[in-house]
Amino acid sequence: MDKITAPDNEPLNFLKEFTKARIAIGSTGTSIPTKQWLAFKMAHAHARDAVYSAMNSDVMAVQLAEFKLPVLQLHSRADSRPQYLQRPDMRRLLDGYSANRLADQVTGNDVAIVIADGLSAMAIHENVLALLRLLIPKLIATGLKMAPVSLVQQGRVAIADPIGDTLCARLSIILIGERPGLSAADSMGAYITYNPKPGLKDNARNCVSNIRPGGLPYKVAADKIFYLVQEAFKRRLTGVELKDNEGLLTQ
Repeated sequence: MDKITAPDNEPLNFLKEFTKARIAIGSTGTSIPTKQWLAFKMAHAHARDAVYSAMNSDVMAVQLAEFKLPVLQLHSRADSRPQYLQRPDMRRLLDGYSANRLADQVTGNDVAIVIADGLSAMAIHENVLALLRLLIPKLIATGLKMAPVSLVQQGRVAIADPIGDTLCARLSIILIGERPGLSAADSMGAYITYNPKPGLKDNARNCVSNIRPGGLPYKVAADKIFYLVQEAFKRRLTGVELKDNEGLLTQ
């Protein structure tokens, strides 16, 4: 009979306090215990569900009303989830209706907040309101002029570029569902871009990722985003040239 190593006896068990990664799961011969195999399969199913989950824009628009900012419900050129997953070019651009609706908005704003489903609408529904309750008051308190909040279905990070450009925003922040992992299907990321415009590459952005109760706490994330926004306006740039020096020791 194969020897069974109980997870409770694993020498690396103490590391579970610091990570949700699959470590110290035990073994049964040359394989893993059935319980751990079933947990892996369940996590994979949750990840697939997150990728194919749909954002309820109507519900989100009602919830976002608490911030007393106009909310625009927009859509990328990807008209279905399969097309979204297969055509990255179409999820970077707005469809015709959305582009026309944006063009009718008042321009000349400081910050444009964009919310997109990305690869996990679940992450948006579970995390975005809690983060914005901390972040938006910080931005408004500094006197920044807020553009309407753009709520985008079937969007990816780069879709904030044409939105920010059309709104003549000096900076865009897109909150988006991140690619699900096998330990987290509810992770949200924030991407900050100074002077957003079509054609920018990812090296023009700063990212704050893994925003969720089991990852980066909302207050820490809001403080980090606010710090990067302040530095972006001060230095007039974001991306690889904008380093996150917050909290570093000074000589």
